[in-house]
Amino acid sequence: MSLFRLDNKVAVVTGAGSGIGQAIAKCFAEQGAFVHIIELNEDGGKGTVADIIAAGGKAKAHGCNVAQQADVIKTIDNIQADAGRIDILVNCAGIAHIGKLETTAEADFDRVFSVNVKGTYNCMYAAIKHMKQQGGGVILNIASIASTVGIPDRFAYSMSKGAVLTMTLSVAKDYIHDNIRCNCVSPARVHTPFVDGFLQKNYPDNVQEMFEKLSKTQPIGRMAKPEEVGWLALYLCSEQAGFITGCDYPIDGGFIKLNN
Repeated sequence: MSLFRLDNKVAVVTGAGSGIGQAIAKCFAEQGAFVHIIELNEDGGKGTVADIIAAGGKAKAHGCNVAQQADVIKTIDNIQADAGRIDILVNCAGIAHIGKLETTAEADFDRVFSVNVKGTYNCMYAAIKHMKQQGGGVILNIASIASTVGIPDRFAYSMSKGAVLTMTLSVAKDYIHDNIRCNCVSPARVHTPFVDGFLQKNYPDNVQEMFEKLSKTQPIGRMAKPEEVGWLALYLCSEQAGFITGCDYPIDGGFIKLNN
């Protein structure tokens, strides 16, 4: 058996138009999976698909807003009907918000909740019936170190990722006898296009200085590469991780344990 291969597996990855989701989708495709990308930004999803196909992989993009349950159910049902099964679901679609309690407006709170929490719920809700019917599957949710430690000015975001963590534990417990594993990954800062855009928008005069400052909040001295999260996701969704369920895996450059 080749380690971490996903040959003949059907994987669904949300938010794979860029960043972590894109890295996971490409990694899975490289290891033999047929990857179905669910992405609000349909052009971004198609771009990832084009990259995968150009590299010899198999993928298809589906435009869908994960916050809308009816659309999610229709999309995932269509994927299952087309592919015959859904072996892996990775919930990576998410948005951020900067602000503490008193600077988080109700509209901002609802927006973060609808994508990060309800979106994850919607995708699991739509996929779980298919996984039960086929005799098993794997769900991986992308949480954050904000699930378990305090991050300044991230009230709504931390709330949402805390919910992702506890939903993961609940699903792992409820479906363990259906041969469905459910885990989550909690990254610290990852160098994605979102980070570059955030710095350019908020610190246009000292982008490099702020990049270095944010990088050094991880004791290892840098941000993670999206591919590093992808490799961890690959292991957790592979058959070699068959004994792992109900776990949260920080990938944080020492942030949680070494920031003393």
